[in-house]
Amino acid sequence: MFVNLSLTTPALLFSAVSLILLAYTNRFMGYAQLVRGLYAEYKKNCDHVLKDQIKNLRKRLYLTRAMQILGVFSLLFSMASMLILYVNMQMLGAIMFAISLAFMLVSLMLSIWEINISVKALDMHLKDME
Repeated sequence: MFVNLSLTTPALLFSAVSLILLAYTNRFMGYAQLVRGLYAEYKKNCDHVLKDQIKNLRKRLYLTRAMQILGVFSLLFSMASMLILYVNMQMLGAIMFAISLAFMLVSLMLSIWEINISVKALDMHLKDME
């Protein structure tokens, strides 16, 4: 089976992956700020809502880390596929690009999971205010 994949196909993934990694990093920075704020609040008052928020935030941080790592692997495999395609190894380049796409797919699926958890966290705040 012959795979005809040009050098520009993996290059198209670069801009998308870069933007996604930037979004993931912004999420992570927001969580870091939130952790610092919760830490100060925890030292003053430790209630069950705060403990639930901390548990929720820890899960979101680990998911965001996994999303970032998978996104970086996606970029690395995409770059490797470009290098391999450059030296005219079509089949191996196509395999590397497919692996790159798989990493990005899993990263995006984790992102959906993390978004759902974030909505639950905001819902906890809304219920607490009711």
